[in-house]
Amino acid sequence: MHHTALANSTDYSQAHAFQNSRDIQDLHMDGNGWVDSGQHFTNSRGGWLTEGRNGSLYALLHGQTMVQGAHCVGQNDQAIGIENEGTYLTEQPPAALWNSLVAFCAFTCQQYAIPPTEIYGHKDFNNTQCPGLLHDRLPELRTAVAGRL
Repeated sequence: MHHTALANSTDYSQAHAFQNSRDIQDLHMDGNGWVDSGQHFTNSRGGWLTEGRNGSLYALLHGQTMVQGAHCVGQNDQAIGIENEGTYLTEQPPAALWNSLVAFCAFTCQQYAIPPTEIYGHKDFNNTQCPGLLHDRLPELRTAVAGRL
């Protein structure tokens, strides 16, 4: 679980979600020199999900393989990176983002046979503030995901 650490946009449209994903991809490829976006998926503040790293959606839908990410040192070859648009150091995410996150995590856990107890935040593995207040809500997320499964 990540947050983008970018401004909290009030544009919840699908077009904004697509542009946000392209901007992240440009930053990761042009700024970091990576082959693609670091995270597997991005969840917008409007609740729109987009594929980050190429091939991630295909792998998820088939549930047997995982594309290696570049989102969390030490976890890139074994963890699905879900980046949530915005910065959540002082405010909570909008309901649309949260609801999308719960549904998507449930689907991901089902596809890969991951127990909801295995949902973690970036700061569980690296020295970072990411994913901000979303980290405090991980027990709530795990419970909500377990309820959907």
